[in-house]
Amino acid sequence: MDAVAALDRAIYFLDRQVAPREKVRAFKNARDAISILDAGEIEQRVEAGTITDLPGIGKSTGAVISDAVRGVDGGYLDELDAASAVPVGTGGSLRAKLRGDCHMHSTWSDGGAPLSEMAATARALGHEYVVATDHSARLTIAHGLSEERLKAQLVEVGRLNEAMSESGDPFRILAGMEVDIFEDGSLDLSNDMLRRLDIVVASVHSKLDLPSDAMTRRLVTAVANPNVDILGHMTNRKLNTSGRPPSTFDAELVFAACAKFNTAVEINCRPERQDPPEDLLELAVEWGCYVAINTDAHAPGQLEWQAYGCDKAVRCGVDASRIINTWTVDELQTWAAS
Repeated sequence: MDAVAALDRAIYFLDRQVAPREKVRAFKNARDAISILDAGEIEQRVEAGTITDLPGIGKSTGAVISDAVRGVDGGYLDELDAASAVPVGTGGSLRAKLRGDCHMHSTWSDGGAPLSEMAATARALGHEYVVATDHSARLTIAHGLSEERLKAQLVEVGRLNEAMSESGDPFRILAGMEVDIFEDGSLDLSNDMLRRLDIVVASVHSKLDLPSDAMTRRLVTAVANPNVDILGHMTNRKLNTSGRPPSTFDAELVFAACAKFNTAVEINCRPERQDPPEDLLELAVEWGCYVAINTDAHAPGQLEWQAYGCDKAVRCGVDASRIINTWTVDELQTWAAS
């Protein structure tokens, strides 16, 4: 492995373990710093012990570069791999049935990699498709897409799909968006644009502490919209150091609406979300809701997180036939259009 590839792999592992942004940025800066050097100069600096004299190269990044040049195994890169590995648990057989991921972000909004790179990683993980679901305009902190920017992204999706088709690659990128649910249950995108998308994930990102009756109306109104396919991270809880409590609502009414309007309930696989909690997922199963096991990935390494959701689905008795990610592209699009 050359030094640039080794640093790229380190970035993948750091993203997979949700390392601090500053650390990920340091490795990206190091990759950019050495990418303009020829291999001979990198080798000379490694042998002379001066690789860290270069601007942007620190102890950790220098160790990855040196190990790559010298062909050393068991170094810092292997430590990162081991520390960030996603365990294969009880959902291993279910994970093998998943054909795609219906919720991920790219550099079009707040993701850390271009759409082409996210798609290439999904393909390498064995997927047949991935849905581009960058944020809608209201989420300005995440550089959400206006309708004009979404139209531009649709052009890129078409171009990437055309290139893959011409090369004989059957992998597909589906057009989608994670659309904000406003306080009254309306959506942050016109119906005309919503109808142009293959998959729409609707999520709440603001006023998470609404009273239960107001939040219930908000969610029910959203899932009843014929253009909504998936209810994203429904309780909005965070399990990390921020400890954000879940939103409160009448889960029976929300799941009844999801079942009636064929809106899938998302199992959000992000480690800090793991949303919904198991008691709510079991209730969704009782109501006969469809389920989507999605990573909500913001970087390539995070596309591996579906294993977490598969484990939860198995524990909660979710039937594989009700999981929309187990369907083919044609089956998924037919269901979404119905």
